[in-house]
Amino acid sequence: MIAELALSAILVILTVVLHAVGLASLSHILKVESRGEARLHPNPLTAAGVGFTLALVLGLFVLHGVEIWFYGIVYLAIDAIEGLREALYFSTITYGAIGFSDVAMHEDWRLVAAIEGINGILLLGWSTAYFVTVVARVDR
Repeated sequence: MIAELALSAILVILTVVLHAVGLASLSHILKVESRGEARLHPNPLTAAGVGFTLALVLGLFVLHGVEIWFYGIVYLAIDAIEGLREALYFSTITYGAIGFSDVAMHEDWRLVAAIEGINGILLLGWSTAYFVTVVARVDR
């Protein structure tokens, strides 16, 4: 159990740092940081507004995808799940807290999967707050 908790803590710390860097990078790329805010006020119903929203959503989707792949690769590295496809599928449903089943996961590492679910929900919530904040800021 100590190994599971230690690995889980490391994974949570790394994904939180990755998420923070990812959101900061996305803000920089989309020029939504405060110094670029004055330039960026597309009407949400125009092509520019729709394009901005799509870029924001796709950027968040890619960020979460990287985090899901990270967990999936760790599951392969510790031999908790056999096969890349199975590891990615398991990580995806766990990260989103859909939680189909943990039968595919080796029982020695199931606590890591449970903590991935909690971590994923927190990161998804963080992204939701970020999205709402950015869209509200742009819509002003």
